[in-house]
Amino acid sequence: MHIATWNVNSIRARLDHLLAWLGQHPELDVVCLQETKVTDPEFPVVAIADLGWHCAFYGQKTYNGVAILSRRPLEAISPGFRSVLGAMPGTEVDAWDEQKRLLGATIDGYRILNLYVPNGSAVGSEKYAYKLAWLDLLHKYLQQLDIQSQPWVVVGDFNVAFTDLDLHDPRDREQKIMATDAERQAWQRVLDLGFLDSFRLFTPEGGHYTWWDYRGGALRRNHGWRIDYILISQGLRERAIACTIDPLPRRWAGPSDHTPVILHLKNGEQEAAP
Repeated sequence: MHIATWNVNSIRARLDHLLAWLGQHPELDVVCLQETKVTDPEFPVVAIADLGWHCAFYGQKTYNGVAILSRRPLEAISPGFRSVLGAMPGTEVDAWDEQKRLLGATIDGYRILNLYVPNGSAVGSEKYAYKLAWLDLLHKYLQQLDIQSQPWVVVGDFNVAFTDLDLHDPRDREQKIMATDAERQAWQRVLDLGFLDSFRLFTPEGGHYTWWDYRGGALRRNHGWRIDYILISQGLRERAIACTIDPLPRRWAGPSDHTPVILHLKNGEQEAAP
């Protein structure tokens, strides 16, 4: 099983990039997208289906939006928090699901959860408080699930650098959105439920990033952040072969500011690492 995540920063603007990249990676089984920025009727189903992919999507106009593409049919598709937390008192799930940021599906027995976590805008702002509350709600969501009952893969744009190794310049990072202690602690609570950062299983050193600002020559200078992740449940540790970042699409003309991450898992029989 080969699973990728990519914040495309508008699927309409980056559809040609997506289709080209899918053509370059025939090994992929599942591709999760964030910031699709289209309503569901506008999602480019036909163009993607023509390449042999099934689609599930959960979007809105101009902002946010998540999608899961699969070579095999998707089952138990669950958009938003409501599917799990709808009956939980005090969660006000409908208000949280106005922003389309979470989509789950089962593919060949793997439970895939695709996230686009709020950015938070600025430390101390209302959007920052919203982000921390959203992460708390995600923790509640995952607490309701039996993560040990099937293989879980949680992917997406997490909008947090987990450690100082995940940003090019950690100086004054506590004042920087996506790097504060509160954001990291919120994610640590999620990891403590039984998830592993698959990239760090294979690459312990810094200098590897998934997002570079459009400004200031960030890509050329490799002034990036690692904020796109693929988490796996503990039971998948022995199946993990590799987790890699593909920087090539970030160098294309008119790119997303993010680049894809790919997880390679072996199934019943041994598979070679890519």
